Amino acid sequence: MSDRPLLAVQQLDAFYGDFQALFGLSMEVREGEAVAVIGANGAGKSTLLKSIAGLLQARTDAVTFDGTAIGGFPAHAVAARGVALVPEGRGLFPSLSVEENLVIGGQLKRPGPWNLPSVYQLFPMLAERRQLPSTALSGGQQQMVAIARGLMSNPKLLLCDEISLGLAPIVVRDIYSRLPAIQKEGTSLVLVEQDVVQALKATQRVYCLQEGRVALSGAAKDLTREKIAAAYFGV
Repeated sequence: MSDRPLLAVQQLDAFYGDFQALFGLSMEVREGEAVAVIGANGAGKSTLLKSIAGLLQARTDAVTFDGTAIGGFPAHAVAARGVALVPEGRGLFPSLSVEENLVIGGQLKRPGPWNLPSVYQLFPMLAERRQLPSTALSGGQQQMVAIARGLMSNPKLLLCDEISLGLAPIVVRDIYSRLPAIQKEGTSLVLVEQDVVQALKATQRVYCLQEGRVALSGAAKDLTREKIAAAYFGV
């Protein structure tokens, strides 16, 4: 793993109209690393991912990816540079089959290890259901489609927003068990999670947000439950 930041967020402010959601937030992700972003509802986690992915306007130099300042880039330009977002709620196309959803993810035609055969190898149950409409799948299977669709763009950085939300613990463990294989192929990960225990197990570093600011950061193995609870709840 290189020490060079693949993603560097510096003093990022984010707004929804007149409402400020992020306040001078800074974080980084190194190549090949998995980073968790945790915090309570409304802490700014999804806003951070949207700002990185180009769905919210950011100051140009507030977001640097692979050596280029991309804060002012539109979402399609950010995606073309190698950032993929797995959105909260999955965002699948309900009128399309599983495979058609995946093929859409590969439209950028970026070179890399991920294609239909490799994502089916990662998620074999999707191969069995490739011709079904995405709405016919369980919630966990739909989440797998959303992750696989993101991988189809061969991203250098995969942003995952609440991938465990609404899923049974056994399904969450199944999905999380695939993440090391994604990292092994050279894709860095940012995992926004409310399941703190799962996030700590799956990542190397953690940022805890509280009211739009970084309240705590550090190596996952070094953060105690007491420190995380204090940062999480602001006590």
